[in-house]
Amino acid sequence: MNETVRVNPIACDAHGLCAELFPEWISLDDWGYPIVRPGPVPRELKEHARRAVDACPVLALRLVQAAKQSRARVSE
Repeated sequence: MNETVRVNPIACDAHGLCAELFPEWISLDDWGYPIVRPGPVPRELKEHARRAVDACPVLALRLVQAAKQSRARVSE
């Protein structure tokens, strides 16, 4: 299952723990709020993602199923 990391910006208090635990995918802006890479988390990094989600003190981080990309057919 493809999962992506999402941050609830309203709930986030900029503790920065997520970036410490999952620096491969999350960085911090100038105020300490997370910037998450877009796209699904690779299988080899899922354990790191789960650990960061579980450690968030305000539950602002979560793993959600990545949306399937639909390809529209273009007729000529």
